[in-house]
Amino acid sequence: MNRAAMLSRIRARREPWDLVIVGGGATGIGIAVDAASRGYEVLLCERADFGKGTSSRSTKLVHGGVRYLEQGNIGLVLEALKERGILRRNAPHLVRDLAFVVPNYDWWEAPLYGFGLKVYDLLAGQYGFGPSQILSREQTLERLPTIRTEGLRGGVVYYDGQFDDARLLINLATTAVEQGATLANYVQVVAFTRSADGFLDGIVAREVETGEALTARARVVINAAGPFADHVRRMADPGIKPLIAPSQGIHLVLDRSFLPGDSAIMIPRTNDGRVMFAIPWHGHALVGTTDTPIDEFPLEPCPMEEEIDLVLTTAGTYLRKPPSKGDVLSMFAGIRPLIKSGEGRLTAALSRDHSIQIDGSGLLTIAGGKWTTYRRMAEDCLNQAAVLARLPDKPCVTARLMIHGSHQQAEQFGHLSVYGSDAPAVQDLMNRDAALAQPLHRALSYCGAEVVWATRCEMARTVEDVLARRTRALFLNARAAIEMAPRVAELMAGELGQNEAWEAEQLRQFQTVAGSYVVR
Repeated sequence: MNRAAMLSRIRARREPWDLVIVGGGATGIGIAVDAASRGYEVLLCERADFGKGTSSRSTKLVHGGVRYLEQGNIGLVLEALKERGILRRNAPHLVRDLAFVVPNYDWWEAPLYGFGLKVYDLLAGQYGFGPSQILSREQTLERLPTIRTEGLRGGVVYYDGQFDDARLLINLATTAVEQGATLANYVQVVAFTRSADGFLDGIVAREVETGEALTARARVVINAAGPFADHVRRMADPGIKPLIAPSQGIHLVLDRSFLPGDSAIMIPRTNDGRVMFAIPWHGHALVGTTDTPIDEFPLEPCPMEEEIDLVLTTAGTYLRKPPSKGDVLSMFAGIRPLIKSGEGRLTAALSRDHSIQIDGSGLLTIAGGKWTTYRRMAEDCLNQAAVLARLPDKPCVTARLMIHGSHQQAEQFGHLSVYGSDAPAVQDLMNRDAALAQPLHRALSYCGAEVVWATRCEMARTVEDVLARRTRALFLNARAAIEMAPRVAELMAGELGQNEAWEAEQLRQFQTVAGSYVVR
């Protein structure tokens, strides 16, 4: 992906795009992949970096949704289980099977959860990741050696998927470009243009780095701005009724010693009505999440004290060694763009299904949903957008479209496995320059070659882009990421032709952001 080339395409185009997408998260980029692979001319604009918002801040699970089964939303579970299987097939370098253990401390838990998870297996059908089974106390301890033993009776194990959300998003963006889409990060849509009949027929945007004004005409504009969807809708119609009921969820990252095995823990019920997970992820333990209704939210949300306490308290109930704030290596918050339902404030009870709405201005908005079903969301959205824009009817092909980087034996590349088929190219950078093979920090495996690759080939523009989303350093160990930042800025400046003043400003900006990932 080459950003300069993307901007040149926008400047040069005089004909209307078939569709313009506002928002570069999982939903927006998923739509871009689908549209381009059908042969439509598509432009996507993201005001910050791809995945800056919700799409890089998930629980890192590709799952059918055990809790949705409890809510009786069988349709969503079936759809998610099918999409889970498709995603594992199309991106095997990033999606893998993971065993989840539900520890049992009361006599009734094993039969109850065992039955529910057998139904989950049955619904998965051909897309199943493995059969659930009831575990003895000894088998549970073998899988979860750090679990609290007092009162432990046994457990139930079931299988779901795990992935790296930001890495998958970057690979999807590359896939979209390979299919012919035009994608631009740091291009903010600031207004819409209208045709003589009053319907939207294009966008006015600002290139964030230079302030350059850009325009693009469109047969249809799709709003895929996630939690910020209502903000985009108000640009077209200030009087619209809000669609989104935002909810914040946080995660804490601990040392792997808290969860040393290869199995995750699923805690079936917390004080706020959610399930909670502790999962092994990139050599660390990831614990979360919460469900806190909010009214206002920034682009960089911060965990609240009560959320941190809830996660630590819940984890401490199940782990032999209760984690404390001093054990937290990093923390992060994300905003769920849930669909409003009545006047209630219990966001844990709101559906995670998606909604498509066409406002009177002609703006098509897609909201809700979850990472696992991004592909199906994109298909549904594009089918409606094509009708609205009077585009020729073309079938969706993404169910069988391999995602960029797809590689069946990616684990052979070690810590570069998340790059899949790109790993040899990153390795080649290391081989040609020994300095680029050196780790950026003793606590993490990332090296200079990954910074160069992200800047040259993955449209990384800032130190944060590299340390938060092209690598996951900020999400894994915030203090280590802060210490890595000067070297990252130096390498990026060389690639981008920037000076020392740019490096200093990048470090200032990154340290401001990274501060909210450190527990005080």
